[in-house]
Order: sequence, then structure tokens, then C-alpha cells
Amino acid sequence: MKKTLIASAVAAATFSGAALAQDMALPTVYGNIQLAATHDNIDNGPSEVDLFDNGSTLGVLHDHEIAPGLTGFFKAELHFDADENDGEDQGIYEIDEAYVGVSGDNFGKVWVGKDDSTYETAVTEISEFFEVASLNIVVDYTTGEGDLVQYQSPSFGGLTLGAAVQVNGDSSDNGKSYPYQLAAVYGVDALELAVAVDSNDNGDGNGENTYGLRASYNLDALRLTGEFHTRDDAGDLFGVMGVYTIGANQFALAYEYGEADDANDTKRDTVTLQALHNVSDNMYVYVEGYLGGGDDVYEYEDELGNAAVSDERSIAAVGATYYF
Repeated sequence: MKKTLIASAVAAATFSGAALAQDMALPTVYGNIQLAATHDNIDNGPSEVDLFDNGSTLGVLHDHEIAPGLTGFFKAELHFDADENDGEDQGIYEIDEAYVGVSGDNFGKVWVGKDDSTYETAVTEISEFFEVASLNIVVDYTTGEGDLVQYQSPSFGGLTLGAAVQVNGDSSDNGKSYPYQLAAVYGVDALELAVAVDSNDNGDGNGENTYGLRASYNLDALRLTGEFHTRDDAGDLFGVMGVYTIGANQFALAYEYGEADDANDTKRDTVTLQALHNVSDNMYVYVEGYLGGGDDVYEYEDELGNAAVSDERSIAAVGATYYF
């Protein structure tokens, strides 16, 4: 699912409090319903059709002026399944984002809680872009989105710096740790360059850093992006993507290639295509196709219940999103 904020603020309301003798802004409530259907086929293996929720959310956000040039803000976003009527996943089942922070004209912003991480927002554009994202290759970094203290600087002539630390206390599964992320993003005219690092200090057995690079260039209606991520004893990932926008339509094509640092140097790749149409200001529909290959990377059970593997998998997806 696309993890970026799909909904923008729709309404801002104020009311007059006689006792306070001032106007106060109400929080903004937003949300979306995302539904998709897929046909998933593993070469020489099973073929399945599924209808599912693709990340529907309800959220609320608010900000207010603490003092001239200083703003306080918060956000809470909750996941729910729009397609279930029974089972464990019915109702609201997960907090996707929840944080509080302050921002200033001169020092940037600081926020604490659960949110997309500094590494993710700086250098992982391709894996976060597509809607269903079933076969997109996940970047190997382990610092999660919870318990984060994050900082983003103001722009210094197009250069923005970011930092994050995850506070894992004594009660954490792997014990006390403070993994960190650092990022720098530089934009000039149509070009954007970004670099980021994740320390991966989570006590999971591999404390090697993950390093990521991204370059993006905007040519009017066409955006081109290239990425590279590497982590010792884990693997490398390379990706390129082009997105062309014309009127209410968007077309995207991406290629990703990953090679694992394992005994077999396991390789995998994915080609992704997307055609998306904005029906209105509050609704869009799309079709996506995924073709994945590799060194026996797709596991399944055969008709006798035995474990089997395949080197090719394809997924066709159609979906719709309504947001407010």
C-alpha cells in the first residue's frame, strides 16, 4: 500500500469561545478507503484471486501557534479493514502514525512517536510509490517506525538535514538500544539528491549499517528516480523508476534488482507497471502489473503439501481509493 499521506486537509473550522474570548481551530479529520483485487500466479505453482483492504485509514491532525514563529502539532492515524465482517482484522486494528512535536521558523521541527522514518522518507521512493506493492523489493534496514525521536532542519539553500533515534528501553525484545538514522537531501531546480544511513543497532544479530542513495529529476510531466541501497552481510538493491503525468492520468514503470549476501548470492528482480486515473479530487482508480523473477525466491506448497519454490511470479491488480 502507498504509505504517504493520501488525504489532505478538507476543512478547517473555528468556533467562538466566549469564556476564552478567542477563536480556536478544530482538529482536521481525514481518511480513506482503499480496496483492491489481485490475480497472483506463481510459475508452476498456485494461482489465486483475492479481494482485500489495501490500507484504509482514519486520522486526525492539529497544529497551533505556541508563540510567534513556534508551532505545536500532533497527528494520529489508524488502520481499519474495509472488507472484513468477522475475524481478528475487523474494526480498527493498528496505529499507523501517532506523534507530537514542535516546529520553528529558525530551527526546523522535532517530533516524537510513530511515523515514517528519516531513512524511509529520504531515499526509499520506489518501494513506497506503488499502491499494492506486492512484489516490490523491500529495502533492508531494521530501525522501525515506533519510539522515534526525529529532527528535520530548515532548508539551507536547498539542503535539508534529518536525524532520528529509536529509543528501545529495557523492556524491548532485544534489550536496550538506540539505533539511529541520518539523512541529507539537496534540491536545486529540477534535481534532487539524497543520502541516508541506518545504524541497525537493534541487537538482531547484524549491526552493519544500511546506506542509501537517491537521485530524482523532474522533466515537466516526467519524473525519473534512481536508488541504491547496500548493507554488509545482507545485500544490495538497485532501482530505477519513471513516472509520467498527463492531465488526470499517471503512468509509472519501475525496475528493481536485489542481490543477497548469502551462500548462493541469491538474486531477484521485479518489473512494475502502473496506470492511475484521478476520477475526481477525492477518488482515483488504478491497474498495476508486477513481474518478478529470481533464483527460486518464491516459496509455496504443492498439491501434496510439500514445500516448493519457483523463480517467476506475476501479479495483476486493480483497485480504487476514496479519500477526504
